[in-house]
Amino acid sequence: MYRLLVFVPVSFVLYLLHVPPLWVFLTSGLALIPLAGLLGEATESLAASRGPLIGGLLNATFGNATEIVITLVAIQHNELTVVRASLIGSIIGNVLLVLGFSALLGGFRQNILTFSSEVAQAHITSMSLAVIAFLTPALLVQSAHLPEKNLRAAALMPLSLWVSGVLLLLYGAGLFFSLRTHRHLFPTGETEEKPKWSLTKASLILFASTVVVAMESELLIGLLEPALHILHFNRLFAGLILLPILGNAAEHSTAVTMALRNRMDVSLDIVASSSIQIAMFVTPVAVFSSLIWNHPLTILFTASELVALTMAILIAIRIVSDGQTHWLEGAQLLGVYAILAITFYFIGG
Repeated sequence: MYRLLVFVPVSFVLYLLHVPPLWVFLTSGLALIPLAGLLGEATESLAASRGPLIGGLLNATFGNATEIVITLVAIQHNELTVVRASLIGSIIGNVLLVLGFSALLGGFRQNILTFSSEVAQAHITSMSLAVIAFLTPALLVQSAHLPEKNLRAAALMPLSLWVSGVLLLLYGAGLFFSLRTHRHLFPTGETEEKPKWSLTKASLILFASTVVVAMESELLIGLLEPALHILHFNRLFAGLILLPILGNAAEHSTAVTMALRNRMDVSLDIVASSSIQIAMFVTPVAVFSSLIWNHPLTILFTASELVALTMAILIAIRIVSDGQTHWLEGAQLLGVYAILAITFYFIGG
């Protein structure tokens, strides 16, 4: 994966040479994949060197650092449609694409992959709460008697801020549950894992990777319009499918690797924790941060986004509720993801 780091200087050189924007867009997107991996490994090293509590908080804060940076850059460019779609797309990608590949490939080695149904239920509850929070504003707009424009101006942004605040509180409560009161329920990748890098090296890599991710994200989002025009992609497809894959590729590979090692419990924890963090931490951060650039981001997701999210969560609930899975269920999750991707490609608008 780290061989893709070559695309970091390549993307900048192509940009300076004023080559067609599609090539800069593609190379900057490819550069984000290993950079996300570096961010993840630096965070893991810091977490391992600071103890389980501080380490858990670091993972909970920086676990989706690449997505946070891309989201903030997109807000700065006023690409709010892409931002909302990418938030939903990250969750869908986790519960369908990553969980699907983990179950499919892991299931080829083990007939039945098992994990804690109790932990699965805790994750399911948190994800269900996030879906409810996303559905409520959309239902309010549909049922209110005031015109949508007036409602948006008068109440939708304050509503988004209050809902985001509640989500942050619930996210904090979930961290307290998993890191303090019920730590014994949640799996880790390795027992007594030693940090891969020293504290200083991990901190420097984390800082440098974040800066470069921000620069690559600036190229990616800045050239989004011409690149999508050339590729014939709509913004909804780019946000729901393309950007989440680029930002989550490193984490996706870790989850699949754990499943291949018959550690489906860790794979599920990676998938669920990332999804919950996107819904209950990254989304509120995006809403509050949007006020800085005077590009207010509400949590009024489109009906198609909410339908896709609800279907993804429902089928994931059905598959993980019994504490075991197999390769066929993985194939079914991937099939649902493929159907959604094809649908949004052709009629995403």
